[in-house]
Amino acid sequence: MIDVVHRPRKRLFLALILISLFLTIVSSYGLWVVSLPGLTNISSYLPLLLGTLLAAVILAAACGVTGILLAILGFRTPGIFQGLAWSAINLLFPIAICIGKLFDVDKERIERSFIEVSNHLIKQKNITVQPAKLLIMTPHCLQHETCPHKITRNVSNCHHCGQCQIGDLVTLANNYGVHLAVVTGGTLARKVIKSIRPHAVLAIACERDLTSGIQDVFPLPVIGVLNSRPFGPCCNTRVDLAKIEEAIQSFLTNTQ
Repeated sequence: MIDVVHRPRKRLFLALILISLFLTIVSSYGLWVVSLPGLTNISSYLPLLLGTLLAAVILAAACGVTGILLAILGFRTPGIFQGLAWSAINLLFPIAICIGKLFDVDKERIERSFIEVSNHLIKQKNITVQPAKLLIMTPHCLQHETCPHKITRNVSNCHHCGQCQIGDLVTLANNYGVHLAVVTGGTLARKVIKSIRPHAVLAIACERDLTSGIQDVFPLPVIGVLNSRPFGPCCNTRVDLAKIEEAIQSFLTNTQ
């Protein structure tokens, strides 16, 4: 059985974010207009205060979205735009998901598009780290379901039997001198990151986990690689090892 995941298009996420920004602007203006009479009765300064606050939020979100668009088009953007871009994503992403539902766009398609945009933003920054500061993080479902060996505590317990790709990842991590961790969920992932304190993460997961994980650990740079699920979700998943090695090399360029 082959699980085919088509390469996501950045323009899907960008289109939804732009629509979300427009709706946010309209909603903010509507909120201000509706609140205007009541606020004026309380104090003549309150409408100006609320308007200034809403305008500041909208301006920051607009600058963030502009930063994303410029980065996608290949323009170098100042560091401040990176922070604003992620602030805009965190603000507008839930709205984008709702808009996607209205147009019957599958949530996983939106998440894949988001991951593609996120990877592009990270790669454009040309981040390089020492091998000891790079962490490869993979879900435990990559391990074969019948394997009796506990690897979430220590990946060295892998016996390299070839039934799954954990052994290949261990070999890859050892060859490049980077960290490798197998996690069972977000709590353990955060614990591993807190313990190792990497400067960059190469994460393998499904759309949902990658999307939430990338947002949770910001500003820590993360390159996300989607796994494939030939046997369904969370069971004997697979990953393209060539993509993993390519991502490792992009983080370690000029540090070898």
